[in-house]
Amino acid sequence: MSRKLQNNLGQFGTTPVFIASISTILGAILFLRFGYAVGNVGFFGAIAIIILGHAVTIPTALAVAEIATNRKVEGGGDYYVISRSFGINIGAAIGVALFLSQAISVSFYVIAFAESFIPFGQYLNETYNIGCFLENKKIIGLISMGLLSILILSKGAELGVKALYIVASIIFVSLILFFLGKNQINYQDVNFFSKVENADNFFYVFTIIFPAFTGISAGLGLSGDLKEPRKSIPRGTILATILGAIVYVLVAYKLTISIDLNSLANDQLVMSDIALWGPIIPIGLACAAISSALGSIIVAPRTLQALAKDKIFPNKNLDLWLSKGKKENNEPLNGTIVTCLIAFFFVYIGDINFVARIISMFFMVTYGAICLISFLEHFSGDPSYRPAFKSRWYISLMGALLSIWLMFKMDTLFAFLSILIMISFYYFISKKSSDNREFVNLFKDVLEQLARQLQIFIQRKNESSISNNGHWRPFVVSISDASLIRNNAFDVTRWIAYKYGFGTYIHYIKGYLSKQNFEDSQNIKHKLIEGKKTNVYVDTLISPSYTSALAQVVQLSGISGTENNLILLEYCESDKDSFKDVMNNFNLLHTTGYDVAIMRSNNIKKDKKEEIHIWISPTDYENSNMMILLGYIILGHPDWKNAQIKVFTIYPKNKFEEYKNQMFEYIEDGRLPISPKNMKMVPYDEDVNYKETINKRSSNSDLTILGFRDELVKKHKLDIFEGYNTLGNILFVNSIHKKNIE
Repeated sequence: MSRKLQNNLGQFGTTPVFIASISTILGAILFLRFGYAVGNVGFFGAIAIIILGHAVTIPTALAVAEIATNRKVEGGGDYYVISRSFGINIGAAIGVALFLSQAISVSFYVIAFAESFIPFGQYLNETYNIGCFLENKKIIGLISMGLLSILILSKGAELGVKALYIVASIIFVSLILFFLGKNQINYQDVNFFSKVENADNFFYVFTIIFPAFTGISAGLGLSGDLKEPRKSIPRGTILATILGAIVYVLVAYKLTISIDLNSLANDQLVMSDIALWGPIIPIGLACAAISSALGSIIVAPRTLQALAKDKIFPNKNLDLWLSKGKKENNEPLNGTIVTCLIAFFFVYIGDINFVARIISMFFMVTYGAICLISFLEHFSGDPSYRPAFKSRWYISLMGALLSIWLMFKMDTLFAFLSILIMISFYYFISKKSSDNREFVNLFKDVLEQLARQLQIFIQRKNESSISNNGHWRPFVVSISDASLIRNNAFDVTRWIAYKYGFGTYIHYIKGYLSKQNFEDSQNIKHKLIEGKKTNVYVDTLISPSYTSALAQVVQLSGISGTENNLILLEYCESDKDSFKDVMNNFNLLHTTGYDVAIMRSNNIKKDKKEEIHIWISPTDYENSNMMILLGYIILGHPDWKNAQIKVFTIYPKNKFEEYKNQMFEYIEDGRLPISPKNMKMVPYDEDVNYKETINKRSSNSDLTILGFRDELVKKHKLDIFEGYNTLGNILFVNSIHKKNIE
């Protein structure tokens, strides 16, 4: 492969990823603020900060390694990983915040460099009397920022990466001389638990220190310039993270045993008092600050360039301008200009602690998002997710939850502001683009896996937890070939499934399975799903006859993991043929042990949902409990929010007191929302057809529930369902066993 082609594909290997990461981790904060941390929280507090910080960064490093070995990671680093998993809209909202944190990080490290330069400036002023401006942190910072901008704009990332090698070498020399330094206090006087008086809050100190642990972003940001990012990113980031954690623990120990706590808390360059050669610490700090600033100023423009390539900004010309790179190596020149301008602004502010709080928040959001992606990918069970390097789902979940928790512990106001800023970004980006497909697919896969696990769990526990406790809950499956003509059966199904039950609705298509029939069935299913939009599971079934369709339906497994126990059929009073289909297959339904409900509709319009009438006869107590339970369940749907149940009991005149007392006990023991005033005792003469009484009393009912026994169906057949000419919709109920109401 020619060198020109290699340059087009990427020129860096694993070492630059490691160097960029470790030089940021062992950067300005280690030299400038870690002594302050040990002084304010003590040795074990510092160890807790290291552990807590790495409890976020190590899961993130593992997640980055995992995601990078599963998909090609192109330019944009963290942003590319997030946006290709959560979709452009959500990814870009986080990506803009990430870019800002990276750009502001440049100013953080430049301010740190300015602080390291002050002792040298004081020396020059005292020795040569060249002016006090070299002792002014803001002036030094602005001059340094200007020189850094000229360097990166003229030479680009390649020079920056080469400079990192030199800088990293000086950092390691500085650390070696620091560890070789003499202790200024006796080891016997060291108290590993003590800290200074009036110490700063633990989480405030953590907020200042946490940016030191964010070096993995510096390495990941080089993804677009790597030959083999799938290998280089996991190797470089994991090695840098582990080595960085070890060095921080050793530095905390050395600081604790070497000098008093007040010096640690108040002297920013306290490490120079311990080191074998003191001046090496300001030099190391300067190099660390330069290296970290270089790392951030290399990474931030590439994040901005990747955002612009995804066209997330409101102006096309702005997208084009920011995505543009140098012809020879696609160096993001314009993105670098924007990064430098942002950095100049925060250098001018000059408050290093304020800047640290901002970047800590945005990095926490980014790391939490990466860990969440890894967790969701694990949980989704997507076969296309096959990373060569595998983390563990619980490690990623821990990283995600810790990131969110730490945001609010560090600074509640900044946490809310960070979230508000990203919501605002998402709102404006969504106006231009609606691409959340990756997130929707990922979330759908997670729900499918969760549903599958729950179904298996419920099925295994079914015998002990459902069948033996006597509590009846409807798992209804409904079948109809008239779904596009009338909604009655579907309405009953959704009423039952709304709160207390589960519902499956099957649209039956008569015929044989063919390509055309299958396409038609899918189109109908799509119409039903889009048109109905309820909590009922909808499907279609092609079968040569109603009998074969029923035989298939009764063998369907329930969507909840529990077998269906109630089948709902329907017919229209004017369509006798459909009613005959229902009755001809009644015996088939009973062989499976299903409860049966038959919905009869007619042409009487009943738009109101105000009254449900339930009729119970002395010979029908097997059905009565189920009828009242169904009435109660249907009443729980918002369609019936203003409705009431009226229970009628038909009884012979000569048994009035007996049935009255029995009915009151039944309502009271059932704990059902039926007022005694809504229960009517209706006497009848045995020589008069009781259907006339029902027609008269329930002509204004919006839904009438009647029971029927299977032996009466065998004896009287269709006659028991006829004769209710003045009633609207009727739900006939047949309970295979009496239901318990406790």
